[in-house]
Amino acid sequence: MLLGVLLNVLDGVSYGMIMFPANAVFPAFGGVGVSMFFVTTIIAQLAYSCGASGFAGANGSMMIEVVPFFHILAADVARELGEERAAEVVATTLAAFALSAVLTGLAFFALGGLRLGAVVGFFPRHILVGCIGGVGVFLIETGLTVCARIDDDDFTYTLDTLKFFLDAGILARWLPALALAVLLRAITHRFHHQLIFPAYFLTIPVLFYAVVGAARLDVSALRRAGWLFDMGGTDEAWYTFYSYYSFKKTSFRALWVTMPTQFALLFFNILHPPLNVPALAVSLDEDVDTNKELVAHGYSNLLAGLFGVVPNYLVYVNTLLFYRVGGTTRVSGFLLALATFGLLVAGTAPIGYIPIMLVGSLIFVLGIDLVKEALWDTRHRVSRSEYLTIASIMVCMTLWDFVVGVLFGIVVCCFFFVVQNSRRRSIRALFTGECAMSAVRRPSAHRDYIREVARQTVVLRLQGFLFFGTITQVEAAVRRLLEPAAWAARPVRFVVLDLALVAGTDLSAAEAFVRIQRLLAARGVTMVLCGLAEDAPVGAALRNVGLLEVEGVELFEGFGDAMEWTENAYLRAWFMSQKSEADMMRKAIALPGRPENPAFDMGEPFHNSPRRNEIYAAAGRTLGVAELDLPTQADTPVGADADTDADVDGAFLALSRAFSSYAPLERAAWRPLLARLARVAAPAGTVLWEQGAAPDGLYVLAAGVLRARYGLRAGRDAVAEVMVGGTLAGELSALAGEPRNARVVVERDALMWRLGMQDLEALEREAPELARTFVHLVLKVAKTDYDILLAALAARQ
Repeated sequence: MLLGVLLNVLDGVSYGMIMFPANAVFPAFGGVGVSMFFVTTIIAQLAYSCGASGFAGANGSMMIEVVPFFHILAADVARELGEERAAEVVATTLAAFALSAVLTGLAFFALGGLRLGAVVGFFPRHILVGCIGGVGVFLIETGLTVCARIDDDDFTYTLDTLKFFLDAGILARWLPALALAVLLRAITHRFHHQLIFPAYFLTIPVLFYAVVGAARLDVSALRRAGWLFDMGGTDEAWYTFYSYYSFKKTSFRALWVTMPTQFALLFFNILHPPLNVPALAVSLDEDVDTNKELVAHGYSNLLAGLFGVVPNYLVYVNTLLFYRVGGTTRVSGFLLALATFGLLVAGTAPIGYIPIMLVGSLIFVLGIDLVKEALWDTRHRVSRSEYLTIASIMVCMTLWDFVVGVLFGIVVCCFFFVVQNSRRRSIRALFTGECAMSAVRRPSAHRDYIREVARQTVVLRLQGFLFFGTITQVEAAVRRLLEPAAWAARPVRFVVLDLALVAGTDLSAAEAFVRIQRLLAARGVTMVLCGLAEDAPVGAALRNVGLLEVEGVELFEGFGDAMEWTENAYLRAWFMSQKSEADMMRKAIALPGRPENPAFDMGEPFHNSPRRNEIYAAAGRTLGVAELDLPTQADTPVGADADTDADVDGAFLALSRAFSSYAPLERAAWRPLLARLARVAAPAGTVLWEQGAAPDGLYVLAAGVLRARYGLRAGRDAVAEVMVGGTLAGELSALAGEPRNARVVVERDALMWRLGMQDLEALEREAPELARTFVHLVLKVAKTDYDILLAALAARQ
């Protein structure tokens, strides 16, 4: 308890004495400030000790860091009313002080009641650090003015002020106080006992009066010379400050003028407890609710405002020291409040015997600590832009105004935020479609064709929040793709924009997508958007600017769906262009995904068209004319009967289509296998097998579409694979004799050829060489299929 009382005395004398500016309007108001300090401290102490705070030994005190704002409030009122109306200025200033406590209490009630304590911690820390540094500079200035016994308004950053403070008589007043503050910090840097601080400042007045007694100096002369406080020869009661309140003399117009400063003070007030409370809980190893502590601050500040005094808060350092010397119960908190009230009743007369250098050194200590915390402690912990923000806030607060400094800090912080985030890569990856094919099993010839022509598909995987500072990277990348030199080397048919990792967009970014679409449309390039739903925030932003309704823009929810659509577009365009030679093939192409017309037309002249030339050349190398002879759904409709020769022909052509990239097949050599293939026709919606079922054989898909769903992950993240005509299905589980690893459903009417498990075993006995060749080819096809599936899965990351 004694330690808590001593800390309250030191803080009350130091910061209560400077609560009011030293000028003609507030003559000898140091005692009034000390009384108001003790009243708000007692109110906070009682509120916390009565159970409002989760810390049983919580120490409350006036919020000393906002003293500069009190001076600004007083200056605003004096400027509005005029210093000649001193009584009105004093009454209105006291009302402004009380109003600040009421606003602070209401704000804490709102934050705690809405459980927003953690949200306050998201405010940029370096802005708060800059404000703390600005308060530190103010306290150093105040220490100089207190020691030199001059008005605050007389302190300016001019050469005359420097000469004044370097005068021998003035230098002798402030230099010892500054030296004592520096000496204390040197001692505490080496030794860390919690009693050093109070013991040090108790020693100063003892040594001071020892020197006075030894030199037989007159106390009154020392007071006139500025070494002791001059209380005007009065012994005012602690409640004297209430006599200055006057409803008639309070100017509500002037109170309204102070509102910008009130909100700046409020902003500074509400940032401390959400930061101090968690830190104190860690230091004391106690589990407390931050929101409950904010409500406790609401009670203490609202009561302080109603009692006409200034804001208060739970003091981290005082509480920590109080706990360490045994003040861990609510009883000790009540005793501290009672002892502080005893000091309040004793009056302000003893203040006249306190050495000014003691108060000055206390102010210097806190000022130096705050400046050190802002400039020195952060030098290796923050970025260069954050450090510049901290320093600029301190400069603005010092040379202009605290409110200006806070606003300037917010503006600078926003500017650097934009600059820094603009440097972040909004394009996570840029690659062509050949590097990220869809998870669709296709005939090997189709796959080879797609792998070559997919170089005309460019994928831009975007990330982060897209705004006016980052969307420029995307627009610049698209413009580079369309430059004549780049276009000649690699023409583009589709630009796929993957927005799965995009957190959001602003209006500027959404409109930039419209500009990008116009650039692409001018060159006949289709914009494909994926990774978003139309009703999602990003989709809604793009819909609001009309992008999703524009012709030449395609939208898909998943990246795999988008790539599947582009691959189908290449296949459709090629086969539709061959209608004069292969009208039957045009009818037979069964592709997954949504049915629609080709995305582009291959029937136009090829002259001066590098995109069509490239597609035509790739088709000639990979598809050729062999595709024209493959079995079709028109030839063998689902459910139709067919004779044995037709079955053998269809089975052989289906196998040839599946193995065309690996080895040519001879019908005679493969007849034993063909004889064991059973024709299976399945309408859409048929479940071929469930995951975990025993294998009944492997299937060669001649026509139609199958969809496999792997139960690796549930919900929308489950892995899906599509199989089209000319591919194999269920091959690995059949060869291994293991349960099925996926659920397979017929998506479009399918014609298949099944090699049953018993037929496979019989083939191995009767034609082992053919069986070995067949298994090798199946494994080659399976390896390619699963390589593409793994690549598609990797592309989703």
